[in-house]
Amino acid sequence: MKAGTIFDLTGDVALVTGASSGLGARFAEVLAANGARVALVARRRERLDSLRERIVAAGGTAIAVEADVLDRAAMLRTFDRTEAAFGTVTVLVNNAGAAQGVRALDMSEEEWRRILSLDLDSVFFWSQEGARRMLAAGAKGSIVNTASVLAFGVSKGVAAYAVAKAGVVQLTRALSLELAFKGVRVNAIAPGWFVTEINRTFLESEKGQEMKRAIPMGRFGSEGDLDGVLLLLASKAGGYITGATLIVDGGQVIEVG
Repeated sequence: MKAGTIFDLTGDVALVTGASSGLGARFAEVLAANGARVALVARRRERLDSLRERIVAAGGTAIAVEADVLDRAAMLRTFDRTEAAFGTVTVLVNNAGAAQGVRALDMSEEEWRRILSLDLDSVFFWSQEGARRMLAAGAKGSIVNTASVLAFGVSKGVAAYAVAKAGVVQLTRALSLELAFKGVRVNAIAPGWFVTEINRTFLESEKGQEMKRAIPMGRFGSEGDLDGVLLLLASKAGGYITGATLIVDGGQVIEVG
């Protein structure tokens, strides 16, 4: 079978959280470019509108839905609106989240709860709702969660983030076990260091360059490096893959381990 056929997402409806920038925006563009109709979800409406315009200009189909992933009522409205526009969501990408850079002894309870809520709780509740709707519609589907290389090896100052992302890896496995026989696959992507607008200044600093030299491939991840793994997990090409976390980090985990 040709690659263009097994990776084709025509007929699928994708929903991407955290789609206003960074990896989420790229994920949405890649899904749309390969045939999916995409719901773009984030809090920054102007960013979503701009992304939607880019997708449409490139020949894709998308809607922008402003929502906070921690707002359960907004979550339900987002799924409702997506279904009204395109039908049942069959590809859910849980990408929304937040990083932190506070040492454990200096971290407040509020900050701990914020990171765990954004990076782990939201993944569970959006996956739960997405899976419920897929099953109610009799639709097979794929859930793709964004984990992190820090789920496997930690650095100083990232305790809450690392714990949350390790939780995403285990949550992915747990959900896959319960949903596999019902036709819903659940997998995760664990990126290493990728250059985005949020971390660009840091990664270009002297400290960032030291980190880059420790990566076996000698560079940070860049635009396009996650396209293939996303399409694999979202499409029929990955039809027998579930419960997996695919690490895309230039060999960083090997070095950490």
